[in-house]
Amino acid sequence: MKNAFSIIAGMTLLAILHTHCSNTRQPIPQPNILPGKIPLAALVFQTGFEGSSTLVNDSKKIPSFISQGYAIDDIVGTDHTLQGKNNWEKDLDDNPDGGQFLIEYTGGDSSQRYVKIIPEPGNPSNHVLHFWLNDSWEASEGQRKARIQTDIYGIPKGFKEIYQTQRVFLTDDFNELKNYPGKFSWLTISEFWNNEWWWKDEPHGFRITLGLEKPVAGESDLYFKLDAENAGQKQVWKADNLPKVKVPIGKWFTMNYYLKQGNKETGRFYITITTTGEPTQVVFDVTNFTHNTFDPAPNGFTGWSPQKLYTSKEIIAHVKSKGKTLQVYWDDFNLWREK
Repeated sequence: MKNAFSIIAGMTLLAILHTHCSNTRQPIPQPNILPGKIPLAALVFQTGFEGSSTLVNDSKKIPSFISQGYAIDDIVGTDHTLQGKNNWEKDLDDNPDGGQFLIEYTGGDSSQRYVKIIPEPGNPSNHVLHFWLNDSWEASEGQRKARIQTDIYGIPKGFKEIYQTQRVFLTDDFNELKNYPGKFSWLTISEFWNNEWWWKDEPHGFRITLGLEKPVAGESDLYFKLDAENAGQKQVWKADNLPKVKVPIGKWFTMNYYLKQGNKETGRFYITITTTGEPTQVVFDVTNFTHNTFDPAPNGFTGWSPQKLYTSKEIIAHVKSKGKTLQVYWDDFNLWREK
């Protein structure tokens, strides 16, 4: 398996992403995510959740494609520590190269889940996006489950290629899942749509899901998992990279994504992680369909959830029974698209 970063390049990028200072930072250069020749990309948006970035609870900005009754939050403002492409409304919501950003829960209340922008524990000069998930509830689909997600939806010009980097920290409470009595494969942390299949009269929906799994019963580490489905949740492929990559818990790691729309020969999903103090690891390198297999004219990735925490009532109940809570810190989110 080819490594997309040299150790030096990976550590250089990580150092850039770690930097938080009072001076304005230059735009982060397009990362060398792929091995070999790198396609050119244009920066769409970047944030470290600093400056005037403010979370708005119970936002009234509910797009037509979101069901009424959903709980919707939002983020507004500008990360003044970054130069350019740093405004939540101008560079995402009002940008034809971007899409409408929102925070979605599909029910529940603040005693069961919430999202906040907070000072990073142990590093108060840095701010992070905090996901807190402690319970399940009856969701709109008539199923009891637990969900927090950010969305970029309603994209006017579908992305043919997505480049995305972000730092992630899964708190120590995730270690409780190593002792979950059974195995599980449903704990989503990111999701990508090449046509959302819940749209009325959309016959060609397609979803790629990145998640965490515990592949065996009894005590076990957690591993990354990746699969893709046509509308109707009909699996098109499942990534079976070996050896599986363990999920870092209790330490920061940077996730680097590249997605390219294409068919079985031209579609691509490539992802690496760089954990603090460790070399970069290729997590998945898939060449396969990244659009519906029956779509005669695919029009790009039209929506996705860059940050997500979505799982079953059983997983949440297990963690809660141990007096713990699933919590994730997200930082330094950077997005590029094809030029």
